[in-house]
Amino acid sequence: MKELVGAYPVLITPMFDNEEVNYDGLRDNIEHFINQGVAGIVVNGSTGEFVSLTKEEKFKTAELAVEQVAGRIPLIIGTAAETTKDAIMYTQHAEEAGADAALVINSYYAHPKDEEVYAHFKAVANSVSIPVMIYNNPFTSGVDIGTETILQVARDVDNITHIKESSGEIRKVRDITRQGRGFLKTFCGADDLVLESLLVGATGWISVAGNIVPKIATDLFASVQEGDLDKAWELYDQILPLCNFLEGSGKYVQIVKRSMDLQGLAGGPSRRPRLSLTEEEDAKLREILETLSNLYLSK
Repeated sequence: MKELVGAYPVLITPMFDNEEVNYDGLRDNIEHFINQGVAGIVVNGSTGEFVSLTKEEKFKTAELAVEQVAGRIPLIIGTAAETTKDAIMYTQHAEEAGADAALVINSYYAHPKDEEVYAHFKAVANSVSIPVMIYNNPFTSGVDIGTETILQVARDVDNITHIKESSGEIRKVRDITRQGRGFLKTFCGADDLVLESLLVGATGWISVAGNIVPKIATDLFASVQEGDLDKAWELYDQILPLCNFLEGSGKYVQIVKRSMDLQGLAGGPSRRPRLSLTEEEDAKLREILETLSNLYLSK
């Protein structure tokens, strides 16, 4: 079992202009991130537009990612679904395909109560033997899972080992991390709170920005681990405008895809109803990327 720690880009699903999945582009992107030295990667997450993909596309993406990664770095596969039955299906497929862990969120339409969230996570995790990372993202799912519910399901289910915490509430990150010591590890899921999360004990970061600047994300995490907080703050100050843009724009998928295109990687359009960046948004992205290039990428 691979240790899950560090900054993990959560990959886009590249597409052609007709909105069909560009599988060769996904292979090339995975190879790019491995060459950049990332700690691990995630596919079929929110940034990968999992809700827009068919079952067959999710299966193929998962299998392709396992094949391309070939055990070189940890691979987490998102297995979210609206129903517990479907989440079990996707999670079992991820295990069969060879994933190192599964990322599972609660139902995002039914707005389940905490006891329903608990039952959902427990049933999904009990259906497999690989580690499960549960996911709290109230902005996407409409549910802010209670801290005690998160801790209790991790206490009760051995292979619920991690949480991706994306509430944007640093006190919640702190409480889960400190109270879960010994049985639950925290990954930051809010790009604009990553350094704060690491300072209160998070051991990983599932990073949208890591798609665009994987080396900065990797170095930021390493700086904290090495105790070089001056360097960590310097890197955080550099990356924060990008993180704020991603978190605040409502177009994080489109921003990443456009950035990939600008860097000569596979991006493409998003599936509708997501629309491309406006001219103003595109200009802002280019300005941010140019600043990052001048500050860091040219070093």
